Amino acid sequence: MAGARAGDLGAFETLMRRHSPRVFATVRRYTRRESDVEDLAQEIWIKAHQKLDGYRGEAPFEHWLMRLAVRTCYDALRAARRNREASFTDLTEAEHQWLMDRLPSREPRDPHDAEAARDLVQRLLEQLSPADRLVLTLLELEDRSVKEVAALTGWSVPTVKVRAFRARSRMRRLLKRWLDKHPIEAL
Repeated sequence: MAGARAGDLGAFETLMRRHSPRVFATVRRYTRRESDVEDLAQEIWIKAHQKLDGYRGEAPFEHWLMRLAVRTCYDALRAARRNREASFTDLTEAEHQWLMDRLPSREPRDPHDAEAARDLVQRLLEQLSPADRLVLTLLELEDRSVKEVAALTGWSVPTVKVRAFRARSRMRRLLKRWLDKHPIEAL
């Protein structure tokens, strides 16, 4: 670590090799396209290199890096929100079929069902504000505690709880609106 902070690129490359799997896993929670994942991960490593002198060593490097990664992903979500291309009703055939066939029973009959469900959840998340998406991703998809989310985002614990409550409510409204447009007879 000291070598990387002193400007030794070899030492920084060692840090990258050690922590890249975690960075990529984190980024994949926030974006769907692999090219975006690679771009965002690269942006995180560039920021890490630029801000490495700000790492004080009070917590493990991985914690500092993950906080930087989450904040970079959050910034990317906000930017993507401003330039949104996807439509709420723009579901793939597999997602639509999954909802029509499987949602009422909640029992996946096909291995592709889980993938379609994940894609649908991702599309619903994309309709939320960046803050809502961030808090739900950290709490629900990454299964982090409220305290961990507060540490990663810089929000207070009560703020995380309030944002999570509101984000879940918005997510339910989005799903209800989608179901109203695409009624499922079996319900």
